[in-house]
Amino acid sequence: MGELERVSPLKNFLAGGVGGACLLLAGHPLDTIKVRLQTQPKASCAQYALYTGTYDCFRKTITKEGVLGLYKGMGAPLAGVAPMMAISFFGFGLGKQLQQRDADTPLTHTQIFLSGCLAGIFTTVIVAPGERIKCLLQVQAGSGQLKYSGPLNCAIRLYREQGLRSVYRGTVLTLIRDVPSNGLYFLTYEYLKRFLTPEGQSVSQLSTPNIILAGGIAGILNWTIALPPDVLKSNFQTAADGKYAGLVDVLRTLLREEGPTGLYKGFNAVFLRAFPANAACFLGFELALKGLNWLGPSW
Repeated sequence: MGELERVSPLKNFLAGGVGGACLLLAGHPLDTIKVRLQTQPKASCAQYALYTGTYDCFRKTITKEGVLGLYKGMGAPLAGVAPMMAISFFGFGLGKQLQQRDADTPLTHTQIFLSGCLAGIFTTVIVAPGERIKCLLQVQAGSGQLKYSGPLNCAIRLYREQGLRSVYRGTVLTLIRDVPSNGLYFLTYEYLKRFLTPEGQSVSQLSTPNIILAGGIAGILNWTIALPPDVLKSNFQTAADGKYAGLVDVLRTLLREEGPTGLYKGFNAVFLRAFPANAACFLGFELALKGLNWLGPSW
């Protein structure tokens, strides 16, 4: 399989920031559609639903708000996604470094999964408030009721009204979503990188099409297990104060009103977004990592 890559958490951090910016630019429009589909009011029949599906939500958003409507709420994740992905790849690199006693021995699948889980824990500090603000801005833009003028105004008002606890509302659900899904995310990518690397070559020599393929598939599998807690998180973070007694109440209410399929609202938008967004993320990461290896081989 060729020589193993040397793990550098610092390079992972810098390259991860580049990957995060690529992910956001490629995936935010469908993320907006996903959140609006997940949080639209329950309708008695399809013709009275605000959006009948992914395409209908896309069409109505473009008609009502223009193309920029698909990028509503991007300010908060734009400020957070680059450092978030930087921390995610740093956490993954650190997890691998801590477990890799011998540089010539590849990590097991379990060790790679645990390294990914560590990345999910690391990123929650940034992800939870960023997602709270993003979801509120995306939902208000779709409803036409403008309570917040932008990400900063939203953060300030949340803090003034109920303190830091309000800003970090949904943190537990973010952990439930991101820890196992990040483990699967990085495990899938690393496995496919090794699988797609020709015999005798280093994984660092993987071709661009194969990087795109591995990253896209990793993104799809990530969201396969992340979507149900993501639906619960979106509903919890955008609900009026006092609507839910707790996390279990969110799940109970959703199952009672919409059944198990309610946990997969926004399915089409999520999976349409997952492949290109995560392919762009890993491609940006790998290209940045190659540049950093050229600039500082010994970092």
